[in-house]
Amino acid sequence: MISYAGMDARLKAAGITKTALAAALGISSRTMAKIGRGEKLSRRTMEKISGYLGCGADELCRYISDNAILQCLRDEKDARISGGLYHELQVRLTYNSNHIEGSRLTEAQTRMIFETDTVTAGDGVLVDDIMETVHHFRAIDYVIDTAEERLTEKIIKQLHFILKHDTKDARLPWFVVGGYKARANMVGGRETTKPEDVPRAMKMLLESYNARERVSIHDIIAFHAKFESVHPFQDGNGRVGRLIALKECLRHGVVPFLIEDTKKYFYYQGLAEWEKDRTRLTETCLDGQGAFRRLLVMLGIPASE
Repeated sequence: MISYAGMDARLKAAGITKTALAAALGISSRTMAKIGRGEKLSRRTMEKISGYLGCGADELCRYISDNAILQCLRDEKDARISGGLYHELQVRLTYNSNHIEGSRLTEAQTRMIFETDTVTAGDGVLVDDIMETVHHFRAIDYVIDTAEERLTEKIIKQLHFILKHDTKDARLPWFVVGGYKARANMVGGRETTKPEDVPRAMKMLLESYNARERVSIHDIIAFHAKFESVHPFQDGNGRVGRLIALKECLRHGVVPFLIEDTKKYFYYQGLAEWEKDRTRLTETCLDGQGAFRRLLVMLGIPASE
């Protein structure tokens, strides 16, 4: 649903009725009725109205999601509200996801970077850990912004670019930032998809997933497991995969899951066992969903499912 409160305020301040606006711009009554129903107007119509009122089109309307969690995240992100769901998601997801992959930053240091743009670094803290923490904050922003879009290779590659640009890996001549791997890699001693086969594997994975009419938490977990088995990037696959899972939960009105660092062993074992037994990874992700639900209860936010 779209709220045109900004447009209503502009018209009221200028003493212009919607009827007068429609007459002045040659807009049909059918189009104007869409405003009352909260429906989307064409870009051309929005540009005509914003030009007439002397403001930007984004000042006239605001999209309201049916997903209470997503709308809360967007509202708090735009207003930069401290201490809410957006704040806690940024800190907790970034800390746990990076720590699972070996980051030495503590949760307190991660929180400090998010809240103050500073960090008190102890011995052994790597510059890349700090940079990838900041990058992960921006990747979560990107997920929130694109949450309701169909999942595509472009979105997945952009997440990788946001995470890995300007890092030590990005300076390696064979490391492709925002692109699929050029060299074979392994995960947990297991072979992954060969570089030359990755484009086809990713295309098939996305086509199969996007063909579903209804997507459940189990479908998202299955996509995550298959994505990690392909391992399309040279590095950063785990973090990208968990960000994709967040995006798809927000897209389909599913309460997201937060894999905590303390559950790393069960998470890795679940990924390794997936083709033979889906129980461990499913239970680990559902446990992570429970952690997210507890956060929602603590903040007084209704779940979307």
